[in-house]
Amino acid sequence: MIAKILNGWPADTAGLVFDCDGTLVDSMPLHITLWDECLVPFGVCLPKGFIDTHAGKPTDIIVEIINAEHGVTIDALEFLDVKEGRFRARLSEVGAIEPVVEVARRYRGVLPMAVVSGGCRENVVESLKAIGALDWFDVILTADDPIAPKPAPDLFLAAAEQLGVPAAKCHAFEDADAGIAAAVAAGMTVTDVRDVLAV
Repeated sequence: MIAKILNGWPADTAGLVFDCDGTLVDSMPLHITLWDECLVPFGVCLPKGFIDTHAGKPTDIIVEIINAEHGVTIDALEFLDVKEGRFRARLSEVGAIEPVVEVARRYRGVLPMAVVSGGCRENVVESLKAIGALDWFDVILTADDPIAPKPAPDLFLAAAEQLGVPAAKCHAFEDADAGIAAAVAAGMTVTDVRDVLAV
Protein backbone atom coordinates (compact mmCIF):
# COMPACT_ATOMS: atom_id res chain seq x y z
CA MET A 1 0.00 0.00 0.00
CA ILE A 2 2.82 2.42 0.87
CA ALA A 3 4.58 1.59 -2.39
CA LYS A 4 1.41 2.42 -4.33
CA ILE A 5 1.13 5.79 -2.62
CA LEU A 6 4.82 6.60 -3.05
CA ASN A 7 4.64 5.77 -6.76
CA GLY A 8 1.51 7.80 -7.24
CA TRP A 9 2.93 11.21 -8.02
CA PRO A 10 5.29 12.77 -10.60
CA ALA A 11 9.03 12.41 -10.08
CA ASP A 12 9.50 16.18 -10.06
CA THR A 13 7.05 16.75 -7.18
CA ALA A 14 8.45 19.51 -4.96
CA GLY A 15 5.76 19.87 -2.28
CA LEU A 16 3.09 17.79 -0.58
CA VAL A 17 -0.34 18.97 0.58
CA PHE A 18 -2.55 16.86 2.85
CA ASP A 19 -6.16 17.12 3.90
CA CYS A 20 -6.64 16.31 7.61
CA ASP A 21 -9.94 14.57 8.43
CA GLY A 22 -10.24 11.29 6.58
CA THR A 23 -6.79 11.63 5.05
CA LEU A 24 -4.25 11.91 7.86
CA VAL A 25 -6.65 11.37 10.74
CA ASP A 26 -9.31 8.66 10.88
CA SER A 27 -11.92 11.04 12.23
CA MET A 28 -14.77 10.92 9.72
CA PRO A 29 -16.80 8.25 11.59
CA LEU A 30 -16.73 10.44 14.70
CA HIS A 31 -17.66 13.55 12.71
CA ILE A 32 -20.64 11.72 11.18
CA THR A 33 -21.78 10.53 14.62
CA LEU A 34 -21.52 14.06 16.02
CA TRP A 35 -23.47 15.56 13.12
CA ASP A 36 -26.28 13.12 13.82
CA GLU A 37 -26.18 13.72 17.60
CA CYS A 38 -26.09 17.50 17.33
CA LEU A 39 -28.96 17.64 14.83
CA VAL A 40 -31.37 15.67 17.05
CA PRO A 41 -32.64 18.80 18.89
CA PHE A 42 -33.58 20.31 15.52
CA GLY A 43 -35.49 17.25 14.36
CA VAL A 44 -33.14 16.70 11.45
CA CYS A 45 -32.10 13.23 10.37
CA LEU A 46 -29.50 13.33 7.62
CA PRO A 47 -29.72 10.80 4.81
CA LYS A 48 -26.96 8.19 4.71
CA GLY A 49 -23.93 9.54 2.87
CA PHE A 50 -24.86 13.21 3.28
CA ILE A 51 -21.72 14.15 5.23
CA ASP A 52 -19.53 12.07 2.91
CA THR A 53 -20.99 14.02 -0.03
CA HIS A 54 -20.15 17.34 1.62
CA ALA A 55 -16.87 16.29 3.24
CA GLY A 56 -14.17 18.93 2.98
CA LYS A 57 -16.60 21.84 3.22
CA PRO A 58 -16.60 24.03 6.35
CA THR A 59 -19.24 23.28 8.97
CA ASP A 60 -21.02 26.62 8.49
CA ILE A 61 -21.54 25.92 4.79
CA ILE A 62 -22.90 22.43 5.52
CA VAL A 63 -25.29 23.95 8.09
CA GLU A 64 -26.53 26.40 5.43
CA ILE A 65 -27.24 23.46 3.12
CA ILE A 66 -29.08 21.62 5.90
CA ASN A 67 -31.14 24.72 6.69
CA ALA A 68 -32.15 25.06 3.05
CA GLU A 69 -32.91 21.38 2.51
CA HIS A 70 -34.73 20.72 5.80
CA GLY A 71 -36.49 24.03 6.38
CA VAL A 72 -34.77 24.75 9.69
CA THR A 73 -32.89 27.79 11.00
CA ILE A 74 -29.86 26.41 12.80
CA ASP A 75 -27.39 29.08 13.88
CA ALA A 76 -24.16 27.97 12.20
CA LEU A 77 -21.80 29.52 14.75
CA GLU A 78 -23.63 28.06 17.74
CA PHE A 79 -23.79 24.66 16.06
CA LEU A 80 -20.09 24.85 15.22
CA ASP A 81 -19.19 25.58 18.85
CA VAL A 82 -21.22 22.61 20.13
CA LYS A 83 -20.16 20.06 17.52
CA GLU A 84 -16.49 20.94 17.42
CA GLY A 85 -16.33 21.09 21.21
CA ARG A 86 -17.75 17.58 21.39
CA PHE A 87 -15.20 16.47 18.80
CA ARG A 88 -12.29 17.75 20.89
CA ALA A 89 -13.73 16.01 23.96
CA ARG A 90 -13.69 12.70 22.09
CA LEU A 91 -10.34 13.00 20.30
CA SER A 92 -9.13 9.86 22.05
CA GLU A 93 -11.46 7.95 19.71
CA VAL A 94 -9.53 8.91 16.56
CA GLY A 95 -6.25 7.61 15.24
CA ALA A 96 -3.88 7.97 12.32
CA ILE A 97 -4.57 6.75 8.81
CA GLU A 98 -1.22 5.08 8.87
CA PRO A 99 -0.45 4.60 5.15
CA VAL A 100 -0.89 8.33 4.54
CA VAL A 101 0.81 9.36 7.77
CA GLU A 102 3.76 7.15 6.79
CA VAL A 103 4.15 9.19 3.59
CA ALA A 104 4.22 12.41 5.62
CA ARG A 105 6.65 10.84 8.07
CA ARG A 106 9.03 9.81 5.27
CA TYR A 107 8.98 13.23 3.60
CA ARG A 108 9.17 15.31 6.77
CA GLY A 109 12.14 17.62 6.28
CA VAL A 110 12.65 16.30 2.73
CA LEU A 111 9.87 18.16 0.92
CA PRO A 112 7.92 21.18 2.16
CA MET A 113 4.51 20.01 3.35
CA ALA A 114 1.17 21.63 4.15
CA VAL A 115 -2.18 20.68 5.65
CA VAL A 116 -5.25 22.16 3.98
CA SER A 117 -8.50 21.43 5.83
CA GLY A 118 -12.14 22.45 5.82
CA GLY A 119 -12.13 21.99 9.61
CA CYS A 120 -11.65 24.70 12.22
CA ARG A 121 -8.05 25.43 13.18
CA GLU A 122 -8.33 24.33 16.81
CA ASN A 123 -9.62 20.90 15.85
CA VAL A 124 -7.10 20.43 13.05
CA VAL A 125 -4.24 21.35 15.40
CA GLU A 126 -5.54 19.06 18.14
CA SER A 127 -6.06 16.21 15.65
CA LEU A 128 -2.50 16.53 14.35
CA LYS A 129 -1.23 16.62 17.92
CA ALA A 130 -3.20 13.45 18.65
CA ILE A 131 -1.32 11.55 15.94
CA GLY A 132 2.03 13.15 16.80
CA ALA A 133 2.34 15.02 13.51
CA LEU A 134 1.71 18.68 14.30
CA ASP A 135 5.31 19.83 13.82
CA TRP A 136 5.78 18.04 10.51
CA PHE A 137 4.03 20.69 8.42
CA ASP A 138 5.35 24.06 7.27
CA VAL A 139 1.88 25.44 6.57
CA ILE A 140 -1.55 24.69 8.06
CA LEU A 141 -4.61 26.31 6.47
CA THR A 142 -8.14 25.79 7.77
CA ALA A 143 -11.70 27.07 7.58
CA ASP A 144 -10.65 29.84 9.98
CA ASP A 145 -8.40 31.41 7.36
CA PRO A 146 -10.07 34.07 5.19
CA ILE A 147 -9.72 32.01 2.02
CA ALA A 148 -12.47 30.58 -0.18
CA PRO A 149 -13.16 26.97 0.90
CA LYS A 150 -13.01 23.78 -1.11
CA PRO A 151 -14.07 23.07 -3.86
CA ALA A 152 -12.54 26.44 -4.81
CA PRO A 153 -8.79 26.06 -5.45
CA ASP A 154 -7.86 29.02 -3.25
CA LEU A 155 -6.69 27.07 -0.17
CA PHE A 156 -4.42 24.88 -2.26
CA LEU A 157 -3.04 27.84 -4.18
CA ALA A 158 -2.38 29.67 -0.91
CA ALA A 159 -0.65 26.60 0.53
CA ALA A 160 1.61 26.31 -2.51
CA GLU A 161 2.45 30.00 -2.33
CA GLN A 162 3.30 29.79 1.36
CA LEU A 163 5.40 26.68 0.76
CA GLY A 164 7.27 28.52 -1.99
CA VAL A 165 6.46 25.77 -4.49
CA PRO A 166 4.52 26.19 -7.76
CA ALA A 167 1.11 24.56 -7.42
CA ALA A 168 1.83 22.45 -10.50
CA LYS A 169 4.77 20.91 -8.63
CA CYS A 170 2.66 19.99 -5.59
CA HIS A 171 0.95 16.67 -4.98
CA ALA A 172 -2.16 16.56 -2.82
CA PHE A 173 -3.71 13.81 -0.71
CA GLU A 174 -7.49 13.97 -0.31
CA ASP A 175 -10.45 11.81 0.64
CA ALA A 176 -13.33 14.02 -0.50
CA ASP A 177 -14.71 15.05 -3.87
CA ALA A 178 -14.65 18.75 -2.94
CA GLY A 179 -10.99 18.56 -1.95
CA ILE A 180 -9.98 16.63 -5.05
CA ALA A 181 -11.79 19.14 -7.26
CA ALA A 182 -10.04 22.00 -5.46
CA ALA A 183 -6.57 20.47 -5.78
CA VAL A 184 -7.07 19.67 -9.47
CA ALA A 185 -8.36 23.19 -10.11
CA ALA A 186 -5.20 24.51 -8.44
CA GLY A 187 -3.14 22.51 -10.93
CA MET A 188 -1.91 19.86 -8.49
CA THR A 189 -1.74 16.14 -9.00
CA VAL A 190 -3.82 14.21 -6.47
CA THR A 191 -3.97 10.89 -4.68
CA ASP A 192 -7.51 9.92 -3.72
CA VAL A 193 -6.75 8.08 -0.49
CA ARG A 194 -10.12 6.31 -0.70
CA ASP A 195 -8.79 4.35 -3.67
CA VAL A 196 -5.59 3.45 -1.89
CA LEU A 197 -7.30 2.41 1.34
CA ALA A 198 -9.86 0.33 -0.53
CA VAL A 199 -7.15 -1.99 -1.87
